[in-house]
Amino acid sequence: MPEGDTDRPRRTCATMPHHFFLAGTDPVYRDNRRSIEVGTRAGRLATRTTVVRIPVVVHVLHNRSTENLDQSQIDSQIEALNRDYRLLNPDQSQIPAPFRVFAADTLVEFALAVRDPQGNPTSGVTRTQTSRTAFPFDPFDPQATDRLDAEIKFDGFGKSAWPRDSYLNVWTCTISGGLLGYAQFPGGPPATDGVVIANNAFGSGGTARAPYDLGRTAVHEVGHWLNLLHIWGDDDGGCDGSDNVDDTPNQAGSNGSEVQLSDFPHVTCNNGPDGDMFMNYMDYVDDVAMVMFTHGQVQRTDACLAGPRAGFVPVADRVAG
Repeated sequence: MPEGDTDRPRRTCATMPHHFFLAGTDPVYRDNRRSIEVGTRAGRLATRTTVVRIPVVVHVLHNRSTENLDQSQIDSQIEALNRDYRLLNPDQSQIPAPFRVFAADTLVEFALAVRDPQGNPTSGVTRTQTSRTAFPFDPFDPQATDRLDAEIKFDGFGKSAWPRDSYLNVWTCTISGGLLGYAQFPGGPPATDGVVIANNAFGSGGTARAPYDLGRTAVHEVGHWLNLLHIWGDDDGGCDGSDNVDDTPNQAGSNGSEVQLSDFPHVTCNNGPDGDMFMNYMDYVDDVAMVMFTHGQVQRTDACLAGPRAGFVPVADRVAG
């Protein structure tokens, strides 16, 4: 990060530490991930032309009344997901010219569930008062996300998941340690499947705070839930890692608040003249600088929806019309 920017917030996603912990402790998850990746790379799917609509349940965990998010803030997060996944975001106009050809509509939409697991009408939102003033996260603890899962995703301090083959579970709460969110890749334990988003990075308005107040932390984490990897391949600057997507340039590492759209081109790993696709939702830039998915990323989400997330196709009457 450039000198003088050390006090600026930086996006933090714990999906990969969560993945590495599960891969090291759960042989079923490890085998599932290997099988899913092999299937994703080998798959030759017909281009999907129909929209997949995913029912969402938002589990709001709150200690103070201000953490019990208004419906308008929850709605703003669903709206952000739909804008960005359908390439309806007005700021797509800021995609640099060389990358515009790669920008893609995922044909995935999201809606708050209208039926709970028992078939009863629901708002798609659960609200749980917790004794936790903040759920603790230590970035130096390899079991940090496992500890968060144990508290956030189960009744007691948190709220248990709804069935993962019928709902995208989203938990939002106050998290210490600077964490904005994390997701569980396809293939993990059913009881913890979903995404966790800090309430200061959830949707717009209310508790959301700049530079993470456009709902794009959830856009990023739901990308992981749909089997998208970080765009730089998580190789700590080695230029050897890959997100297994052909149309995203190789880049040295994550880009954060220090890189804005006006900084294009940002060249690393000898990827000139256009450089990093840092404006991709799977990088770490500020919300205002994230503006696109690519056709290759859509192919990965299609493989996910044809494979481990196939329960969402079709979704019948579990979402609003």
